[in-house]
Amino acid sequence: MSKEQKITGNIQPPNKDLEILKQNFPSCFDKNGEFDFDKFKTQLSKNEINFSKESYGIDWLGKSYARLLATDETTTLLKEDETFNQKEENKNSENLLIKGDNLEVLKHLSNAYYEKVKMIYIDPPYNTGSDGFVYADDRKFTIDELQELAGVNEERAKRILDFTQSKSNSHSAWLTFMYPRLYIAKQLLKEDGVIFVSIDDNEVAQLRLLMDEIFGEENFVSEFIWEKKKKPSFLHKNVGKLSEYIICYVNNSNKTFPFSIEKTTEGKKYPFNNAGNSLEELTFPPKTVEFSIEDCTIKPQDMSEGKIITELLNELIIKDGLNENEFRLKGEWRYSQKTLDEIIKNKEKISISKIPFRPNHIKVGGEIKKMKNSFSPTHYEMETNEDATKQIVSLFGIDLFSNPKPTKLIETIIKAISYNDPKAIILDFFAGSGTTGDAVMQLNAGDNGKRKFILAQLPELIDPKSNKTAYDFVKNELKVEEPTIFDITKERLIRASKKIQEDNKDKDLSNQDLGFKVFETMPIWEDYNFESEELEKQTSLFDESKLTKEDIRALLVTWKTYDGVPLTTSIQEIDLNGYTAHYSSEKLYLMDKGFTTKNLKTLLEKIDSDKSFNPTTIIAFGYHFESKNLREISENIKSYANKKSIDIDFITRY
Repeated sequence: MSKEQKITGNIQPPNKDLEILKQNFPSCFDKNGEFDFDKFKTQLSKNEINFSKESYGIDWLGKSYARLLATDETTTLLKEDETFNQKEENKNSENLLIKGDNLEVLKHLSNAYYEKVKMIYIDPPYNTGSDGFVYADDRKFTIDELQELAGVNEERAKRILDFTQSKSNSHSAWLTFMYPRLYIAKQLLKEDGVIFVSIDDNEVAQLRLLMDEIFGEENFVSEFIWEKKKKPSFLHKNVGKLSEYIICYVNNSNKTFPFSIEKTTEGKKYPFNNAGNSLEELTFPPKTVEFSIEDCTIKPQDMSEGKIITELLNELIIKDGLNENEFRLKGEWRYSQKTLDEIIKNKEKISISKIPFRPNHIKVGGEIKKMKNSFSPTHYEMETNEDATKQIVSLFGIDLFSNPKPTKLIETIIKAISYNDPKAIILDFFAGSGTTGDAVMQLNAGDNGKRKFILAQLPELIDPKSNKTAYDFVKNELKVEEPTIFDITKERLIRASKKIQEDNKDKDLSNQDLGFKVFETMPIWEDYNFESEELEKQTSLFDESKLTKEDIRALLVTWKTYDGVPLTTSIQEIDLNGYTAHYSSEKLYLMDKGFTTKNLKTLLEKIDSDKSFNPTTIIAFGYHFESKNLREISENIKSYANKKSIDIDFITRY
C-alpha cells in the first residue's frame, strides 16, 4: 500500500479517546467526521446509561486556548546529542534527558511512550508571585483563527490573545500553562500509572480541580503532606509554615494497588474472624488448611457447647495435619468466599490451631503495608529542603539551586509505586536540578532495580544578577557561553552517577544503567510549512538543498519517535549497494538523495535473504525523490511477492 503523509509540520498528540469512539460508535459520526453527541446519548440510553444532571468543574479565561495548545501541532524537531550519547557510559543507556519546552517534548513523546510510563513526578512553578512564573507564549494566532480553532466568539478570542501576550501570573495564566501539559502527560501513563505533583498553598485548590477534570475525580488518591522545613517560616501573617503538598492521582482506579515501601515479616497471622460481622458460610476445599490437631474425625455435634466462635456444618476429617475432605464453617468473617478462593489460588497458608475453630491466614512473603500520607522526619526518615541543598553542595561544592527537592522524598515515592514493577519508567518534565534522575539511579543501585528515567528541562537562561554563583559556575567551569538551568541538570546527573559508583565500590554495579542520552528540540525549518496540494500555487517553495546532514538526522529522529519507536532505541544503518538507509523496529527510512533502481533491487533481495531484516513500513523523504522514483518504489513494493510474505506499506513523507 502506498500513501503520502505531511507529518513534519503536523506532529501532535494522538486523540485515543476519539479513536475509541469511532471504533465503537461509528454511526455517531457524520460524513464530515463530526461527532453527534445527541445520537450518542440516544444509543447509550438503550443500555440504561444515566447522564449526570449536575455540572461541576473549573473554568477560566484561556481554558479553550489551553485545550487548543494540548492538541496543537508541534513547532519543533528532535535532535540527538550524538557526541555525548556515544560515550561509553551512555551509548547503551535507556535513560533520557531532553532539552526544550516541556509541552513540545511531551507531544514528541506521545506516540513512542503512549501508556508506557509507570510514574510521573513533577515540581512545576508554584506561582507564588516571587518564583518568577509568568505565562509566555510564542504561538501566533489571529482573532479569526482562534475563533475557529477554539470555538469561541470574537470578543472572547480577543481577550484570550490579549491575556496570552500579557506575561500574566494570574490563576488563569497558571492554569492555561498547566492544562495542556497534564492533558498530554495522562496519555503517557500506563493503565496502572500514577502521577504526583508538588505544590503549595497558592495553587493547590486550582490544581485539585484541574486534575479532577483531566484525570477524573474518582482517580484521586491523596493530598500528601511533605514537611519541607525543620523550622517553620513565619512570613505568613497568621501561621508559621512547615509543609507543602504532593497531589496524587492514579490513571485508572480499577487498576489501583497499595502504595508501599515495606512489608510485614513472613509468618504473621491474620485471623478470619471479625466479631460484629454478619454470620456467613465459608467452604474450605480438601487439603487447603493446616491443623495443629491430631488426626481425627470431627462431627458437628462434637463441637463444644457454650459460646461457639464458629460452627462446623459438616463432618471434618483431619489426616496428616490437613483437612482430608471439603468442610464448611459458619461464623463472623472478615473475608468473603471470593477472598478465600483467591488466597487458596495463590497457595497462601491457612492454619487452624485449636477448637473452637479460629482460621488464620499467613500471607506469602508477608503483607504489603500501605504508606502513610505524611512525609516527615517522623515517617520514613524524610529529608527536607535543607537536606536537598546539602546534597547539591556535596556534588558541586557550592549552592547552585534554590529550593531543590531531596532525593529521599523522590526515592520514597518511586519505591512506593514500583515495588511490583522493577522496570518502571519514571517521567519528570520539570526536571530542575535533576533530583528525579538522581533518585532513580540511587534506588536502582540499592535494590538492583531496572527503573528508567525520562527528564525534560527548559534551557532557561540563568540571570547573573539573581544567581551569580550558578551563572559563573556554568560559564567558567562548564564552559557554556549562555548558561542555562539545563546545564545544571545535565551536570547533576553526571556527578550523581559518579558519586553512586564511588559510594558503592564494594558492589557490582556493572548491570546498572548509570548513564543517560541527551536530545533537544529545535525549530522546524523556515518555509517548511505548506500543503503539497498547493504546490502549483506556490511561487517559492521550500528549498531542501539547504538542509544539512544534521537536519536530516533530526528529521529521522523525529519521525522515528512519531512512529512509536523509543528515543533510546538505536537506528541501524543499512547499506543498499551504495545507498545508506536507516532501519529501526521494522521501519526502514530512505532519507537521502540518490536512490536508484539498483538500490531498489538490493532492498528487495535483502528482504528475502536477511532473516533479521523485516521492514513492515518503508518511509521515503519526498523532497529527496523524483515522482517517477517514488512510483517505481511503490509499484515494486506492492507487486513484489517477498518470500517472508511481509505486507509492506510504502509511505512518502514531507
